[in-house]
Amino acid sequence: MAITRFGHLDDFTQKNNKVGIGTSTPQEKMEVIGGTRSGDLRVAGIATLTSAGGFIEKHIQYVEDQVKIDAGDSGTLSGEVVVGSGLTMTVGTAATSSQGTVDALKVYDMFQPPSGGTNQRPPAKTGAIFYNFDFKTIEFFDGNSWRQVDNTTRRGRGVFGGGFNSPSSPTTNTTLMHVIEISTLGNSEFFGDLVQQRRNPGGRVSDGTRGLILGGYHEPTARDNIEYCTIASGGNFTDFGNLTAAKFAIASNGVSSSTRGVVAGGATPSSTNVIEYVEIQTIGNALDFGDLTAAGHNGQAVNSSTKGLFCGIGPGLNTKISSITISSTGNAVDIGDLTVARYYGAGVSNGVRGVVGGGFIVSPMASNGMGSSLEFVTFASDGNAVFFGDLTEARGKLASAETHTRGVFIGSDSGNPSTSTYTNVMDFINIASTGNAQDFGDATNDDNHQVAGFSDSHGGLGGF
Repeated sequence: MAITRFGHLDDFTQKNNKVGIGTSTPQEKMEVIGGTRSGDLRVAGIATLTSAGGFIEKHIQYVEDQVKIDAGDSGTLSGEVVVGSGLTMTVGTAATSSQGTVDALKVYDMFQPPSGGTNQRPPAKTGAIFYNFDFKTIEFFDGNSWRQVDNTTRRGRGVFGGGFNSPSSPTTNTTLMHVIEISTLGNSEFFGDLVQQRRNPGGRVSDGTRGLILGGYHEPTARDNIEYCTIASGGNFTDFGNLTAAKFAIASNGVSSSTRGVVAGGATPSSTNVIEYVEIQTIGNALDFGDLTAAGHNGQAVNSSTKGLFCGIGPGLNTKISSITISSTGNAVDIGDLTVARYYGAGVSNGVRGVVGGGFIVSPMASNGMGSSLEFVTFASDGNAVFFGDLTEARGKLASAETHTRGVFIGSDSGNPSTSTYTNVMDFINIASTGNAQDFGDATNDDNHQVAGFSDSHGGLGGF
């Protein structure tokens, strides 16, 4: 039952030992003329209820203006609070929660986080989110600093090149680079030229904007220079810096995140165990990262945004899978094995799993022991690879490029210059599933021997 209380200024009338409320001529000992019901209470504008008892409805609806409840007697709401269209509900900064938790919050139209400029970021706890008007992106607080959520829509371009100029002239290397649209099917098109001729350089290094080609070989010596391009625009490459030493046979040994590229092993011409890295958006020389567990070259690499895996890198033909954390520095750690020993293959990844395949599975190379098999690893767990499927034909010395959906394997070589059979075939797979590769299209010429490739949307990109 609702209670109505009267103050000392309310109009009470006493006459002839009778008390009247709302009348100056009471006829009974207590006479009330008219009445007050809580249902008749209507407040225009903003109402502040400092005390409420007994008549709060189970459902409170704000339909005309803002209503603010600061405190109240027996003012517990056990039903729904409905905010009318176009209105707002504000919870003060000093508000506290006592009992219970919110198990689910459903937003039907739009949820808008706190927002403002960089200088308006509030003091934050770990996990807080904020929309930054300066950067036009969602940010989250990781406990130390505000980090941007990756909001870039990537085109899905793959770029590859370098290599032998033609099968008839295996010591004449090329500067030609080609481009494909990975989400479609079709033949490659001309992209631009490298600064220097080379074959068997390092690839698979891209931050989504820039792509890098590292080292390589041009008779009679290895190269140490690094070149880069802007993937979206096409055109000729530009000098970036230098590796810690001249090396080649690192075509598929590269991994990269949204900021950093890492290459491992290679030949100088003797095999090396050196791992080195570059910050992709800077210009400069590579820095020492750490060491592989053994020297080797011509392996295959795949990566997520945090983890890089080097597969089948020395000594000799082996099944070893070694792991690094891309954002740090340090030595690689062996975590598992491939299903078959291979080198001169290639790898693609979507950030969840990496697929490697092709390459030579019988040594020496002159035996022409090429393989067609594909196998995959899952980044979240350390362990051995699992069979995936097969390429359309056995071949080695491959390049690769990928999106988070599709991986493309490019080029071929038998490994014996006197008997090599080159092809311009490109195969593709759907990374999230298993199964055999299918024909993607053809490279526009035969410059597909010992090439390197990268893409703007590989599995190392995303997050922040």
